[in-house]
Amino acid sequence: MNSTSLARSVIRQLIEDGVSDFVISPGSRNAPLSIALYEAENLGLVNLYVRIDERGAAFFALGLSKASNNYVAVICTSGTAAANFHPAILEAYHSANKLLAITADRPAHLRRTGANQTTLQVGLLEPVPSIDIASSMDLSDVLSNGPVHLNIQFDEPLLSDDRTAWLAGLSPRTKNLSMDEMQAHFSPKARGLVVVGHDRAGLPKEEIAKFADAFGWPLIAEDPLSFPTSIAHAALVMTDPDLRATLMPEQVVVVGRPTLSRSISALIRECAEVIVVDPRTATVDTDRGASQIFSSLPIGDASPEADWLVSWEQMSALTNGAMELDWSEQEAIRTITSNIPEGSGLFIGSSRPIRDIEEYADPRSGITTFANRGLAGIDGNISCAFGIAEKFERSYAIVGDITFLHDLSALVNPSTANLTIFIINNNGGGIFNTLPQSGVEGFEKLFGTPHDLDLAKVIQGFGNSVSKVKGVTDLAHLIAHNASGLNFVVVEVPDRVTNALSLKSVTQSLVSALRIGSNLA
Repeated sequence: MNSTSLARSVIRQLIEDGVSDFVISPGSRNAPLSIALYEAENLGLVNLYVRIDERGAAFFALGLSKASNNYVAVICTSGTAAANFHPAILEAYHSANKLLAITADRPAHLRRTGANQTTLQVGLLEPVPSIDIASSMDLSDVLSNGPVHLNIQFDEPLLSDDRTAWLAGLSPRTKNLSMDEMQAHFSPKARGLVVVGHDRAGLPKEEIAKFADAFGWPLIAEDPLSFPTSIAHAALVMTDPDLRATLMPEQVVVVGRPTLSRSISALIRECAEVIVVDPRTATVDTDRGASQIFSSLPIGDASPEADWLVSWEQMSALTNGAMELDWSEQEAIRTITSNIPEGSGLFIGSSRPIRDIEEYADPRSGITTFANRGLAGIDGNISCAFGIAEKFERSYAIVGDITFLHDLSALVNPSTANLTIFIINNNGGGIFNTLPQSGVEGFEKLFGTPHDLDLAKVIQGFGNSVSKVKGVTDLAHLIAHNASGLNFVVVEVPDRVTNALSLKSVTQSLVSALRIGSNLA
């Protein structure tokens, strides 16, 4: 089969299977796919995006996939281009996102011969399964519920004069990728607790909230912006062993993977019975342990203890009342998350911002949150936010300065959506100032990594709009009068050392107030 026919066969089948978003990086070997997609776009059958950097293209596609909950294809030429897909593919694998990586390849007979831009691409994106394609094949069962790699061999000639109406009669269909299974039963205790990881194991937030409510249990969420009735600032409360012991449940149901705070991990570890709900335990996290493991929320007969939920809610109210912050990264996070409008999408960068939201943001509803929690890397965060923004009328992102600089190449292909990116600028890797290595010799060189850049000038150098804010009033005003299009906001906060000391002081003050309020002082 010639390369044009092979490319058309693959693209037609993917469109028929409901794939409508395609991201390509320019190259020669993938030209048959690129041309086929251009023709499909001209007929209104697909959304086609072009990104020159393969790593950024893959994270952009990942963002599209997260926001649409559908397969998105990212396509590149052969050689090192294919290797650049690996970071996003690994994130998709550990998050069970629907990312379809398509790598163009030389014919198999050129492998191991020294041919230009030719390496062993089959298996290059492990642990994601690779399918090596040399001729037309049935792809109907390829798309399941996680990332997939198609490696397609294209022989020369790569182009053709064939003008056949190859898209005639095409009828896209929605493919049901859900897995029907019977709900399992468990025996709920009177004093139970639900702890929800940021990605919620892919389960709807409404179902999780309904589950906790049915048993009269409190709910702790790494993402309080998705659970308005969750216990506020629980990660801070649980840092105190006595408070943790006072509120220790008999049973904790963990939904997804809690990965952010040591205090919540300690609570789970110290609980007598731990139940995990996460479908990835069957495929990705196969060695994860617990008293019981389910792939979906189980059912059982409720027997709540009357004062159990009340005691948690009282603690939450005390915490809210004692929360006092000066201008800082944390106060900036609280201001942003409280003021962005309902109906928006919000991408939360890895490292400090996502932890500050867990610990300091007030629970609310009305926005849809996203984060890369599969492997929690800072790479590709801007590209991912760009992809998510394509699916919302208005969206926002919060990232740290190092995270922003790590994906600076994304600004070469800026988003055209209504997206505002807040960059928390503390001139370096602020999270390391809160970790044990903060006092080691050589800290600034090895971990602090100050960049000493004027981020506003960097952003303006790419022709983008940028503002600087240094306080709550200006930040809230900017959000209220947010302009359309792509906007960057550099949030200037106190230095990293000052912020780390402030975090300790705030936590100690908060815990002291709670101990007094709980008669533990």
